[in-house]
Amino acid sequence: MENFTMIQFFEWYSPGDGSLWEHLKNEAGRLKSIGIDAVWLPPAQKGAAGGYSVGYDVYDIYDLGEFDQKGSVRTKYGTKQQMLDAVNAAKEAGLNVYVDVVLNHMGGADETEKVTVRKVNPENRNEFISEPYEIEAFTKFTFPGRQGQYSQFVWDWQCFTGVDHDNATGENAIFSIQNQYGEAWEDVVGNENGNFDYLMLDDIDTRNPAVRDELKRWGKWYYDTVGFNGMRLDAIKHISFDFYNDWLDHMRNETGQELFTVGEYWAYDVGLLQEYIEATAGRMSLFDAPLHNNLHQASMQGNNYDLTTIFDNTLVAANPDKAVTLVENHDTQPLQSLTQPVDYWFKPIGYALILLRESGYPCVFYPDLYGSKYTDKGDDGNDHEIILAPVTELEGLLHIRKYIAYGQQRDYFDHPNCIGWTREGDDEHQNSGCAIVISNSEEGNKRMEIGQRHAGKTFVDYLGKHDAEITIGDDGWAEFFVRPGSVSVWGVKK
Repeated sequence: MENFTMIQFFEWYSPGDGSLWEHLKNEAGRLKSIGIDAVWLPPAQKGAAGGYSVGYDVYDIYDLGEFDQKGSVRTKYGTKQQMLDAVNAAKEAGLNVYVDVVLNHMGGADETEKVTVRKVNPENRNEFISEPYEIEAFTKFTFPGRQGQYSQFVWDWQCFTGVDHDNATGENAIFSIQNQYGEAWEDVVGNENGNFDYLMLDDIDTRNPAVRDELKRWGKWYYDTVGFNGMRLDAIKHISFDFYNDWLDHMRNETGQELFTVGEYWAYDVGLLQEYIEATAGRMSLFDAPLHNNLHQASMQGNNYDLTTIFDNTLVAANPDKAVTLVENHDTQPLQSLTQPVDYWFKPIGYALILLRESGYPCVFYPDLYGSKYTDKGDDGNDHEIILAPVTELEGLLHIRKYIAYGQQRDYFDHPNCIGWTREGDDEHQNSGCAIVISNSEEGNKRMEIGQRHAGKTFVDYLGKHDAEITIGDDGWAEFFVRPGSVSVWGVKK
């Protein structure tokens, strides 16, 4: 088996000039050559903010940058044709393509409607704090720019469970729409805020059979149009798991493809992730948010963090076959909604932890390969300039993952400030086998077994952090070294 790695090929502050699809087209070959196997694309549909939209404020799921809607033909990332060209280039380079699917909510409706609602307590959405009354809500989507091409479905108030704005009074609150499919919210996993079905904008009601049918039609249309290999599902914490069981089965049956799928259930309690995997009967993988939290904490606490606990209460430890591991993403980067950045000094360590072990499907974040610079407002209301430097060790770690991080794994998580593990290597990958040592404090060393197949071989640090040359003993053991606050990966000297 070959080690696979995906990249999130965008960030929140990707350029708004329509250049991303062209960038992917030009980079596809290089990505494959450095050890990337799949690209996760941003939401490609037209958002309520038109050409400025990151894509999570979905307006029209059928507009991939083709129609003059919301002030723009192209999306933030380019035109539909540019997207298709980029996908084709990626597939020709040997990359799998994962599309971002946002089916929790819609925004930017074309018309208002009179809607009967009840206000709910935002801290406990199961508690009504008003009797039914009428508001004016932006809930009717007619897509005049598309004029019925691909689908003539019109979304109206019966397609949604809730909204957060009354256009008649200007009031912002969480309003539960009282429709024929239920006066309450849909069933979701977890009891955060009582029920966290409602997240933002117009919340889609998948209890409505017409909505389910339309989303199934759209899913097949999207697959036929783009030809993707898999999906990343947005905000699944807020969506009926029963809907996704039905929808994923339909997609796989209709396409005849496995369609690798990873869901974003952002919670630091691994028990909730396990509960969701159980509720969906293993139909999708999940991002390992608890591991990301551990990496963040470790990067902030320095040598006060006990590295032996880095995988405690994580999905990759509890359910490795369903864990997509990551160091950072568009929501956790500085100034974003789930800001919990991993400090720069720790990123090479974080990537070693997700790339060089047996378990998990690692996801690399765009700025960690390419860098990023942007300005945005912080919680203090002031503008902040953020500079994210590329992780210089990342390409080396990707190469190590692709070519030598194979074989039996032996862990040496026996010191709070210095941990290590070895991969013995296998017969399928020439010169495979490596020893990884990590320190979050002073210079360290670790005596570890890498296997007698390496007896007498000379090992060097593939990351170039340490200049020693290490000879493996006849028993397959050796002493491996690491610089302060660093990671070294020792492999066969060529």
